[in-house]
Amino acid sequence: MRILRVVLLISVGAALAGCGADGEPIQPTMSANVGVGSSGTYGGVGLGLRRGGLGVYLGL
Repeated sequence: MRILRVVLLISVGAALAGCGADGEPIQPTMSANVGVGSSGTYGGVGLGLRRGGLGVYLGL
């Protein structure tokens, strides 16, 4: 339950920053990776925000 709250808080913060409610809009970045190796396939996604010297990145 605690993890869900953290993810929700980060999502709300990203939405507010992205729409410009607290100043200029911040352009979010997204990445997706798919790989194939000898042990099988794997994938991952990530979402990030950067403003000045502060950056937040959430990846799975």
